[in-house]
Amino acid sequence: MTAYATSPPRDSRRSSDDRRLPTASVLVVDDEPGMRRYLEKALSSRFALIECADSVEQAEALRSRLHFDLILLDIRLPGRDGLEWDEALAADAVSDVIFMTAYADLDTAVRALRAGASDFIIKPFRLEQLHAAVDRCLERRQLARENFLLRRDNARHQSEEASLKGESTAMRELGQIIARVAPAPSPVLILGESGTGKELAARDLHRLSGRRGAFVPINCGAISPELLESELFGHLKGAFTGAHRSRDGLFSFADGGTLFLDEIGEMPLAMQAKLLRVLETRRVRPVGGEQEQAVDVRIVAATHRTLEIEVAAGRFREDLYYRLNVLSLTLPALRERPEDIPALAQHFSQQLSRELGLSPVPWDHADLTRLCRYAWPGNVRELKNVIERSLLLGRLPGDTLPVNLSTAADTGENTASTSSSSGYPLEWSLDAVEQAHLCAVLERHANNKSAAARQLGISRKTLDRKLTTWRNDDNADVTADDDNA
Repeated sequence: MTAYATSPPRDSRRSSDDRRLPTASVLVVDDEPGMRRYLEKALSSRFALIECADSVEQAEALRSRLHFDLILLDIRLPGRDGLEWDEALAADAVSDVIFMTAYADLDTAVRALRAGASDFIIKPFRLEQLHAAVDRCLERRQLARENFLLRRDNARHQSEEASLKGESTAMRELGQIIARVAPAPSPVLILGESGTGKELAARDLHRLSGRRGAFVPINCGAISPELLESELFGHLKGAFTGAHRSRDGLFSFADGGTLFLDEIGEMPLAMQAKLLRVLETRRVRPVGGEQEQAVDVRIVAATHRTLEIEVAAGRFREDLYYRLNVLSLTLPALRERPEDIPALAQHFSQQLSRELGLSPVPWDHADLTRLCRYAWPGNVRELKNVIERSLLLGRLPGDTLPVNLSTAADTGENTASTSSSSGYPLEWSLDAVEQAHLCAVLERHANNKSAAARQLGISRKTLDRKLTTWRNDDNADVTADDDNA
């Protein structure tokens, strides 16, 4: 028995994917000394650890104290044969098994496959055959590990992150609407500033929908226009330069589930027309193909843009806008719901401390007060980044927080002689301050009166009344000036 910790020079014909240090382990079980030596030499470039055994008993002793990613197992062995041993191991198999035999028949092959064999090679075999079988097993094993990690990460994301957080009135109302409309197959358009949690709202819609398929997100602004069609609908081999094999699109992966089109406002006009056709026919045609495939996909789209303005400017199709805007949900900015900030800070602190292996930052009342006074232009995403930096840096002596959260309210003390702590001149009347603040909020929301009213904590009717009053006052001032002239 010999363990190889290093590998000999590699064949220059090996692909770039194989030019890496071997990390896997293999157990060779064969009663022929010549075959064991041959396999040791042939596999030394692919495995960091190679152990050999000439019987099932010797192999079982090795397996009880060492982990092996792969077992190369001869079927006919003295005493207990390899097939019987593998059938006994099938219940708790943690290794892939490649059977080797010079006496192959159909019944033996069927028994091997039923016992969970990964591959089956006939002696005498060529070196290329051995390498191909081994590489297939290692590739499948790597894919299985990656799939496990992805499933675990997705489960963690679903349980810990993929849900909107907040107990404010606006968030409770939003949660009720999501729960009500989630089971319906109708498209949903999610609006809101960047960082407000539009993808989390989409995940909530999918989670509560009862749909069995996957939640598949795509950022329409992060993929080049030339590749977006292939990414969504798939393509056939040879459909365009570089299409060396056929590939399914995201509509196929989301069949039976939800496709989340983030930043739909960035989608090129040509793709908008093709997307509209898919929404109307519920069928997709891969690039380069002639046959269409029926899909059952619920569409949830999101954007931080005002699509009405994009439609008026000719940058977004009006028919697609109305097709997507069956129901729209507007996520409030974090500055519009400061009462949620303490709970969010606590949530992110606990979540990130687990992920980073660090102790949570002990927030006190002064820290939370500063968090609530900050405007958060990056919304919830920025808050999470602040918490993460706080965990990484720790509390600094003399500082409330280890990051700069300066706001107008924090720096206003130095200019008190000319302005108030809110930044307005002290000479202004209360009515002028109210008018200036309301206009600033309207400008921030691109003249969306409903969103502005929510931030201001007033009704839309009250907002309209104030605007009308100020407009009439301005007209009266102009008339008085004309009369004086």
